[in-house]
Amino acid sequence: MAERPGVLYVVATPIGNLDDISPRALKVLSEVDRVAAEDTRHSGNLLNHFGIKTPLISLHEYNEAERAALLIDKLQAGESVALVSDAGTPLISDPGFDLVRAARRAGIRVSPVPGACALVAALCVSGLPTDRFVFEGFLPAKSAARRERLEALAAEPRTLVFYESVHRLAESLADMAAVLGAERVGVVARELTKLHEGLHEAALTELAAWAASDAAAAKGEVVVLVAGAAGSPAGSVAEAERVLKTLLKELPVKQAAALTAEITGLKKNQLYDRALELAGKK
Repeated sequence: MAERPGVLYVVATPIGNLDDISPRALKVLSEVDRVAAEDTRHSGNLLNHFGIKTPLISLHEYNEAERAALLIDKLQAGESVALVSDAGTPLISDPGFDLVRAARRAGIRVSPVPGACALVAALCVSGLPTDRFVFEGFLPAKSAARRERLEALAAEPRTLVFYESVHRLAESLADMAAVLGAERVGVVARELTKLHEGLHEAALTELAAWAASDAAAAKGEVVVLVAGAAGSPAGSVAEAERVLKTLLKELPVKQAAALTAEITGLKKNQLYDRALELAGKK
């Protein structure tokens, strides 16, 4: 083991426009001993564009456990490593968590090199509230599981942010309209920082129809944002959870759910379902 271990840098890369890469990111990528990349071909093109010759090693969802152990050995031997994903900030719905956690547990310094992040870029131009938001990453691929997850978010007062595959966009928007409300406002941010960048704002039912009929909607990278539930004070969902857990210690499920609904103003049916889960009856 080296007298001093190397540093693991978590480096954000552009989500589209290559001019968005920071001078510090270029410096780090040039100076580290190796770059751990989600897709070495994709990241190789990025490095070649900027004339960077640092060796690449793949680290993706299928080999992360194995590669993390190898990279920890390299870091402990004194090498420094830059972790990158295909685009944007690593670990945000991308690989890297196992490596970062293992590095921190091994006492290795982990240093962020901030930059582009699709969810933040979309949020700040969406026109929806940004003071509080919930990032849900990718929803389940199948409709039944997707709707179940959306039902758990139906009363959430904060702005909802999702990543979604363009191939499932129309179906997901239709499920959002059905579960969250047809008139709930949504925004689809497409191809941010790229040539065909676009923002589409409308009621969820209108967005679903647009996504199903417009061929352009099925191309590129998208972020979906949805306005929070109206009439729910910030923190009410978390407060309802706390109240429900407290009441379940003394009351039957149905009574605890009804009383929590009366206290918080949230829907009794949703609270009843949650109470069944907490009580281990669902």
